[in-house]
Amino acid sequence: MSVQVMKKKKKKITAGAIVLYAFLTLLAFVCLYPFLNVLAYSLSGYNAVLSGTVTFFPIDFNLGAYKDILGRTQIWKSMWTTVEVTILGTGTSLILTILSAYALSRRELPGKSVFMGVILFTMYFSGGMIPTFVVVKGLGMYDTLASLFIPQAINVFNFIVMRTFFKELPESLEEAARIDGASDMQVLIRIILPLSTAIIATIGLFYAVGYWNTYFDALLYIKNPDRYTLQLRLRSLLFGNELNSSGNLEGGGTQVMSQSLKMATVAVSTIPILILYPWLQKYFVKGVMLGSVKG
Repeated sequence: MSVQVMKKKKKKITAGAIVLYAFLTLLAFVCLYPFLNVLAYSLSGYNAVLSGTVTFFPIDFNLGAYKDILGRTQIWKSMWTTVEVTILGTGTSLILTILSAYALSRRELPGKSVFMGVILFTMYFSGGMIPTFVVVKGLGMYDTLASLFIPQAINVFNFIVMRTFFKELPESLEEAARIDGASDMQVLIRIILPLSTAIIATIGLFYAVGYWNTYFDALLYIKNPDRYTLQLRLRSLLFGNELNSSGNLEGGGTQVMSQSLKMATVAVSTIPILILYPWLQKYFVKGVMLGSVKG
């Protein structure tokens, strides 16, 4: 009797696993389809793009759009600008988030509740677009790269996640270090940070993706085309404001070429950040679980 029950349970688990894998496969396909469609369009021949028969496999394989895109100095300038903003912004945000989260995770900090209240208030209410623009311009950051990461250097949600993680670390480690004469900064650098690799990588990934995809801030604060980020350059291409090497509007030869160029630019702007994800995946899941907000 018990053997029959075990067989039934095994059959139920197997059937459930099949349904689960089928659902996850369908979900993965739905998530990947837009990117595969963009990639297929950018690699397809002109006739296939014009006929609208491209789905998620390239037809009449053609690299002409990528040769055009990667041959433009404007694209490389924008790529470098985006890399600069991502590196500077992620580094600045991580430093400020770590320092503030560690300080406000200490129980002995005077006025901690007041600081937390002010920080949480900014999570729900902000000054608005126009006041922020006035502040950025008043501080002399207008049309500079600093305007793309200084005003939003700390994300409150990321700060809360990191603060929660720091609070969960054993206090005995810090007490032992203080007995040995370590200062607050030494405790943070030598004790706390080595134990926080997962959460730092996770929060760093959040910041990096945000800065890499920065668009609206660049649209507001960047005037010089030489300082356009990759996303802002992509907007110019999509709206047909960019000039090609022959002096015509983007895709001036045909509508097909314009569509291929747009898709190729989208792919070029997406692929670098996709390459980064697998390297940080093991930290990503662990960091989110460790730093999750507890009641």
